[in-house]
Amino acid sequence: MECLENRELSWLKFNKRVLEEALDDNVPLLERLTFSAIYQNNLDEFFMVRVGSLTDESKRDKDKREDKTDMTAFQQLDSIFTAVRRLQPVAEEAYNLTMDKLKPYGYCHVTFDTATEDEKHFLELYFKREIKPLIFPIIIDKQHPFPFLKNKELYVAVQLFSKKDTKVGIIPVKHEHFERLIPLDNEGKRFIPAEEIILQFADTVFKNFKVIDKTILRVTRNADIDFSEQSDDFREFMTDVINRRKRLAPVRLELSGEFSRAALDYICKKLQLKNERVFYSRIPLDLSYLFMLQSESNNTALKYPKRDPQKSPMVTDGRSMFSQIKSKDILLTYPYESMEPFIRLLREAAVDSRVTSIKITLYRLARNSKVIDALCSAAENGKDVLVMIELRARFDEENNIEWSKILQQSGCHIIYGPKNFKAHSKLLLITRKSSSGFDYVTQIGTGNYNEKTATLYTDITLMTADREIAEDAENIFDSLLTGTFVTQTNKLLVAPQCLRNNILAMADQQIALAKDGGNGYIGAKINSLADTVIINKLIEASQAGVKVELVIRGICCLIPAVEGLTDNVSVRSIVGRFLEHSRIYIFGKGKDSSIYISSADYMTRNTIKRVEVAAPITDTKLKERILKMFDVMLSDNVKARILENDGTYSKQSPDPSEPLINSQEFFYDEAYKLANAKKLRSERAKAKSSSAANKTSKPKRSVTKKTVKK
Repeated sequence: MECLENRELSWLKFNKRVLEEALDDNVPLLERLTFSAIYQNNLDEFFMVRVGSLTDESKRDKDKREDKTDMTAFQQLDSIFTAVRRLQPVAEEAYNLTMDKLKPYGYCHVTFDTATEDEKHFLELYFKREIKPLIFPIIIDKQHPFPFLKNKELYVAVQLFSKKDTKVGIIPVKHEHFERLIPLDNEGKRFIPAEEIILQFADTVFKNFKVIDKTILRVTRNADIDFSEQSDDFREFMTDVINRRKRLAPVRLELSGEFSRAALDYICKKLQLKNERVFYSRIPLDLSYLFMLQSESNNTALKYPKRDPQKSPMVTDGRSMFSQIKSKDILLTYPYESMEPFIRLLREAAVDSRVTSIKITLYRLARNSKVIDALCSAAENGKDVLVMIELRARFDEENNIEWSKILQQSGCHIIYGPKNFKAHSKLLLITRKSSSGFDYVTQIGTGNYNEKTATLYTDITLMTADREIAEDAENIFDSLLTGTFVTQTNKLLVAPQCLRNNILAMADQQIALAKDGGNGYIGAKINSLADTVIINKLIEASQAGVKVELVIRGICCLIPAVEGLTDNVSVRSIVGRFLEHSRIYIFGKGKDSSIYISSADYMTRNTIKRVEVAAPITDTKLKERILKMFDVMLSDNVKARILENDGTYSKQSPDPSEPLINSQEFFYDEAYKLANAKKLRSERAKAKSSSAANKTSKPKRSVTKKTVKK
């Protein structure tokens, strides 16, 4: 169908939008470097996971075709490699342009061609004294086996002269005893990466050989793990799987420049890689050091203005979170508002003698997690603490294994997600005794219980005392304990069995409304749209006259504004300072609209292959607040890109008479304004109270004989 896009190619378009931020003149220079690093890091993960998965599929079932553009795995891989090669010059331009613009501020990526004579002399001595004694060169020929090249690590490769066979030398670059960046000034702004020094002096490492050619290389390995085979001890099984993943087959080879064809063919043969998987780069193969340059700088002109999460105007200091949530639903929006009220809730629950149990699902956590601390304290205080921790959270498996051990040692009852189904929901249920029996607090969020990402990702969390929602949450935890799935709920939508069907049913209601002459409406703010069943329903809705407005950060397999198919669909992507991560579903307009926040994107892996939860927003003021947020995102004319009907994304050209709206900055400004207004009201109330207290505490005039009437 002409209005459908391939999932992988759509993702590459998203990463292109990230790269565009590295070229945006309105983005501070060090932040532009950060976007270059994010682009590269995203691409690494894409090759490890998606290219790895397609590579496996191409070997397993070469005739299988994906359901949107009818492409085989081989065809998708070919298109991916072509698209990545087209983006590489843009990535190189972004890095080089930003480094050039940083020179007036003292920053410079020095090469041996641009180094001064004194610097060259220093680097030669540095190599001899600090690096050479710590590196171990490996010669590869018929007598010496090819070494295992670790995933994403840097190596210097050389071709050595040999009259007979191809002879190659490998030098591992990474070593814990020397720094990645070698500073050439006191501040470290003028630097050269260690791998470039090793490359320069590689001839002296192989001093008994003649070096014909040399390059820096980097291998990306498959990280697509099969979880279908599991042992009785799932934690032990996952530890073994992680170790096996480190040795999975290579899927990409990167080189820092052209290299001898004979030596390259030899290396590709040893890695069992075809030449189509070889990529060249004229900038460093590992840009992770750019995060350090940004974080260590104190120059405010080169970074985004400092922003701190603000106190929510819905939360009052000095009053228990339980009583506040009991009186009204509380909504927090990260990173604009602080996560602290949620942490307060957990800490109160940990020490409250009336709290009997805490149940929570964990997916990704911060390194120094306050959430873990509170859960451990609760268990140590005698609460029944049930923790469903997902050990299969990609690239967080090792962290979660360690957290599960710590929680278990503290007395928490640990369970894992159902077999073959990740539990991606963000759900907390607290049970507390009351005079009338039990009270409940349920929290449902769009993002992880991670204090760090709560300052970097846009997310929404709802805390409610609604008993029907608590009953649904209890059923979810019961199903997680028994390895079954929820099939019926009061208010929550729960994947895998009662989320997508409810989304389709609400869409059908809007279709029926439009067919009857009403104003049918569907809105969604999600990270990805790839579920073919939902996509087909959106096409049907558009054809029926339903207005469909989508805000999708990443993958979007539906092309809008295609005549006769998606005329009534619009799609925009917001890529800016903060990672858009919240999910909002909207069906209908005005007071009668149904609004949900959710942990699930419109992807098959979320809707029918994971445990996910969506919660209704029923409070009138909270509904108005979310609808206003959605409208602001639709009005963004600074960081939003519009998906055109030819599959390309373009920035809006706002009317000069219209104000510029950067939705993320708008929400932060609003958070500051509301927090300051509440602070001012609080100060006035205190002042008024203090004034009243002073009046009542004035000393009374003493009664003397002279004042007493005779």
